[in-house]
Amino acid sequence: MTSLTLNAEPIAQSVETSDSDLVVRLTDGRVLSAPLVWFPRLHNATPAKRSTYELMGNGVGIHWPELDQDINIVGLLAGRPSVEYHTK
Repeated sequence: MTSLTLNAEPIAQSVETSDSDLVVRLTDGRVLSAPLVWFPRLHNATPAKRSTYELMGNGVGIHWPELDQDINIVGLLAGRPSVEYHTK
């Protein structure tokens, strides 16, 4: 069994959303992308509300105050959707 080992904590630099994707640029140059449906609060929000975010803890997480949505960068990197996401 292989485990994920991080040499340095991934730090978010910027966040973008489209109608279908969440895209996070990291300070080390990597770009993470996840389906927006993984995060129902973001998916159901207007583009204006999705664009209003704060980087938490110098970039270890993202917070959308108006939506009460938090995303941890390590969790995003590991491919973990929101606990509110339900597959059919």
